[in-house]
Amino acid sequence: MRKFAAGLLLALGLATAAEAADPIRVGVVLSETGPGASLGIPEGRSIRLLPREIGGLPVEWIILDDGSDTTRAVTSMRKLITDNRVDAVVGSTVTPASLAMVEVAAEQRVPMISLAGSAAIVAPVDERRRWVFKTAQNDALMAGAVADTMAAQGVKSLGVIAVSDSYGDGWIATMRPLLEARGIRVVAEERYARTDTSATGQALKLAAARPDAVFIISAGTPAALPAKALRERGYRGPLYQTHGVANADFLRVGGREVEGTILPVGPVVLADQLPESHPSRAIARQYRDAYEAVHGAGSVSAFGSYAYDAGILLQHAIPVAARAAAPGTPEFRAALRDALEGLRNVVYVNGVANMSPTDHVGQDHRARVMAVIRNGGWQLLGE
Repeated sequence: MRKFAAGLLLALGLATAAEAADPIRVGVVLSETGPGASLGIPEGRSIRLLPREIGGLPVEWIILDDGSDTTRAVTSMRKLITDNRVDAVVGSTVTPASLAMVEVAAEQRVPMISLAGSAAIVAPVDERRRWVFKTAQNDALMAGAVADTMAAQGVKSLGVIAVSDSYGDGWIATMRPLLEARGIRVVAEERYARTDTSATGQALKLAAARPDAVFIISAGTPAALPAKALRERGYRGPLYQTHGVANADFLRVGGREVEGTILPVGPVVLADQLPESHPSRAIARQYRDAYEAVHGAGSVSAFGSYAYDAGILLQHAIPVAARAAAPGTPEFRAALRDALEGLRNVVYVNGVANMSPTDHVGQDHRARVMAVIRNGGWQLLGE
């Protein structure tokens, strides 16, 4: 009886200690409102699917909305670090905000996992960017697939309309040499703001140049604006988009005007159409099913998967860091950064991640597939 009582007290003591343990705190900065909301909302929903315990340690996910505003993103990140004492930060949703947050990550020596697209967020891995990682595919990985598809489909002249911010700048800089190498000439280039309500003038100029195809460089629902303007002004040529539009809200807003649009997407968008040999097929379907069980059939998007993948990276890295230091300390944050950089062969929704001191995305061709919009949905190109 004494042994039983002693054992019970020991068990209770261990339970009390576990419950009293300081949790690992992960700050999350997302654009759940504003122009980036169609991306940020599924990211927030995906964060809420992540486990509350990793490696036997309690985890607290603290989400703040930056309103798609760069200044608010930076303020939110500082608040999470100062007030909430987070061990890592996930976010933000869009490139401009993420680029600004890089400075805070370096200054405060807190590991950050961005969900935005631009390679400039993580490359080159210098003293500032050594604290920053990313789950969204780099522009170059997706751009190569777009340029190859254009060339294969006989495009020789191209019109381009891009958002007038760092996302547009990055894509244009990445695409230019790829197009030149494939003999594709840009005959017209226009810009517009994410908050614009009309792109009629730009559409008229693009149509007047009579390009073989038009490439729209934007993200979320704002990317539907130039597509609709082009179709309304009589342009009937092929339309290409970036992976920044791979969500249901874009399909809803774009409607019939975006039918036939060609774009690169993450594996989750075509989870059931992936070959059995694709490493992400099973986990992409698991994530999709979990997401849609809560939010409805057809609601999953690639953007939510970037947040979910950030969680998977942390699930692999946190136990490693916890063996080196206690959560809530500068030593733990440094160990977590090192553990993220050391991740190898991590299968997640968007392919396989192999991080290194010079590559903080770690993806290859398995992180992309080419899709076409058919009957209001996504279809594997060529199928």
